[in-house]
Order: sequence, then C-alpha cells, then structure tokens
Amino acid sequence: MATGPDRPDTGRAAPAEPTGDGLLLIDKPAGWTSHDVVGRSRRLCGTRRVGHAGTLDPMATGLLVLGVNRATKLLTFLVGADKTYTATIRLGQRTVTDDAEGEVTAVSDTGAVTDARVDDAVATLTGPIEQVPSAVSAIKVDGKRSYARVRAGEEVALAARPVTVHTFTVHDRRRGAGADGTAYLDLDVTVGVSSGTYVRALARDLGEALGVGGHLTALRRTRVGGYTLDRAVTLEDLARDGAGTHLIPLARAAADAFDTRELTEPEARALGYGQRIDSAVPGRTAPVAGLGPDGDLVAMLDERAPRARSLVVFAAR
Repeated sequence: MATGPDRPDTGRAAPAEPTGDGLLLIDKPAGWTSHDVVGRSRRLCGTRRVGHAGTLDPMATGLLVLGVNRATKLLTFLVGADKTYTATIRLGQRTVTDDAEGEVTAVSDTGAVTDARVDDAVATLTGPIEQVPSAVSAIKVDGKRSYARVRAGEEVALAARPVTVHTFTVHDRRRGAGADGTAYLDLDVTVGVSSGTYVRALARDLGEALGVGGHLTALRRTRVGGYTLDRAVTLEDLARDGAGTHLIPLARAAADAFDTRELTEPEARALGYGQRIDSAVPGRTAPVAGLGPDGDLVAMLDERAPRARSLVVFAAR
C-alpha cells in the first residue's frame, strides 16, 4: 500500500516477532477502508490473523476494534455491540450515497426549518425504529453487494429492518448557503445506536422527515460496546511503539466487554473437552467470559440454561 497524503507513513520494518493474542483499539484515519487498516495491522503485528469487529466507511474516522491471533474469536461477540458516534448532518442536500462521498442529487432551501421542527423530527427517529439501510451499503442482494449494484446503475430497494436509536442529541446548529445561494442547515449530533444501524440513513431520514433531504458530512465512532475512543491509538503509534505495546491481553479484553466468571480447574478442563458445566447465573442472555484459575480466558459461555455450554473455547497456544 503506497504512502500518500491520506495514508500515514507507518514505517516499513516488519516486527522482530509475532504479536500475542488480544485486541487493538485503532483510531481509523479518513480515507482508509477498514480492510486497509486490517492489512496494515497484519504487517505490523507479524501475523495474518487480524480481523475487525464492524466496518467504518472510508469517510468515517474513529474507533475500529481489531482482534489479533486468538482474539479474532472474540470479534463474533463484539460485532453486535451497541455503538456511539459523533456526526454532522447537512439538511437541504440529498446525495446518492447519503453522505458527502456521493454526488448531490437535489437541493432544497432550509429557511423554514425551525429548531422546533428539527427537535420533533429527531424525536421520531429515537427509540426502536424500522430503518431502510442506505442503498450504497455492503448488504448483499442475491449474492452481490448492494453498493456494487448501485454503482452498476441498478435500482436497489432494501427492506427495512428493526434497529434501536438509544440517543440522538443535537449539540449545535449552523446555517449557511451553497454556491447557488440555497440555505442549508448543519447539525452536530451524537447518536448511540444498536448494531446494524446506519448513521447515513439517519441523516437521510431526518432530512426526508423535514421535507428538505439530508446527508452525512462527518462521522466519528467513539464507542464500541465497552471500548471507547480515548483508549485508541493510531497506526503511527503501532509502528513507532510496536503493536504489542498497545495490545489489550485476551482476558482483559473479554473482561472489558462481558460479564466474567472464575472457573475452577475441573470446570476449565471440562470446557476444554467440550463438556457442559453448571451455570453461575442461569438465565443470563449475554455471553459470559469464563476465566481459568490462572486468569487466562478459557471460553465464552452461554448461561441461558442451568447447564452452561461453551460458545467458543480458547485453546492454549
């Protein structure tokens, strides 16, 4: 991958030895795909076993959670975590992609859009809603990505899906005018959402609710489950310090995001053989991290029934 204006120079030297098991919290730069970050991190970590817990669009910045080596098994449980974003929504302009990456397809004057109307529309988009994802998304339609179909000139109509917008807060409002003099309105917002929610679609739907259209001009992810952006590092940090310096060990990474239980040696051994053990708190619906007597992560457990079963076992290296 070439280093250029939008590609931080993270160095060329490979690490002396492979990185261990754990999570990396990366502050993704603008202009990079999530796959770009994974590719660079694989080289910096000295292993091919690197994955991420949920993509960010190239335009977006912020928290990208990477799993390294055995921690890639944790990613399945993190993909569904709630997320928080800060964003800027421009009302008065529709784009083909519902964000600033796409061509503006329509312009409407926002002079009659009052603060009260904005607040009312935001309220209708807060809580459990049915959301139609952006057509320019990675959702597959008959085996082909929706964005690929749109770029090929196809009309794509995606089905609405249930999501939850836990919080939708407007912090600042700024009015301006485009080159043709048409008034637009920019909103700086924070949204806390369930997994699968498209913030681009929220911007689009807010604009449609107000009759003027809207799109996303900036997006920054600040939280994924129990992990927050203030703990994240840049790719330059990884190259300078060594990836291992910033790696969150496997057991700590699990404890940050999930309930934990301490296992006895017989329980840890039984789980290693694929056997069930008694649930510590029967009826828990969320996965539970089972830690062995030595503090290592043994397994992720399902404790919904009186007898717990392992969802995934972390065999020793």
